[in-house]
Amino acid sequence: MIALDNKSPISSLVLTSDAEVIKHLRQVIIQGEHWYLALLKAIGQWITAEETHNGRRYCYLIGGEAFDWLLLAERLVEEMEDLVPEAQKLALLFYSQPPLKLTTQEFKRLIGEVKYGQYLNYFYGVTVEGVLLLVVQGEVRKERWGWGYSREADIAGEAYRRIYGATKEALLKQFRKEKDYPQLKSITLTELREFTYWLFKLRLERCDKARIASDIRKALCWLGKNDFPRGLVAVKPPLTAD
Repeated sequence: MIALDNKSPISSLVLTSDAEVIKHLRQVIIQGEHWYLALLKAIGQWITAEETHNGRRYCYLIGGEAFDWLLLAERLVEEMEDLVPEAQKLALLFYSQPPLKLTTQEFKRLIGEVKYGQYLNYFYGVTVEGVLLLVVQGEVRKERWGWGYSREADIAGEAYRRIYGATKEALLKQFRKEKDYPQLKSITLTELREFTYWLFKLRLERCDKARIASDIRKALCWLGKNDFPRGLVAVKPPLTAD
């Protein structure tokens, strides 16, 4: 089992279990600390990379590299739901809109340097990659409209072929074979995020640096102009002010 780094530099306090992290989180909020700051510190102390809680599987660290900090935030907010304003909770978990505006350095300091680096892996490997697929689908749709075609058939398939050189079905089959996962007709949100990160790494292997940089700029430009609910895989990064 891979463990998350729990050596957050903001405190000399090192908690030895996730149960202690949750207990301490509630205590400091009750004592007056802002819940969002306490949450980020708790994320910095969290140990478990994957768990099943109340019948739900939580995979916080995809491929041992990409840290889904908002999934862990969702898990921890459940433990302090009575202490968090409902509107602030929904804004953070569904639209990545935190109640406090922190600088990048402050955010990194609170969750720890290691987890911050893993969060960047998730942001570019899952968030930006998911957005890139949407952007290319939009390009395909616009081209077809220009040609006089209005049908939506296989727009997603064409986007996968342009980015990765194969259909989604073929890529998903290859991914599952490598991971020794069952070849099912459906896909869970957890597996979809892992598949998206796998596609990101595949693209890094196959594409030249100029193409990769261009694709990232394209996706970041779109992401900066649009809301992207978490239920659609990607989500904007926390608001920062450098």
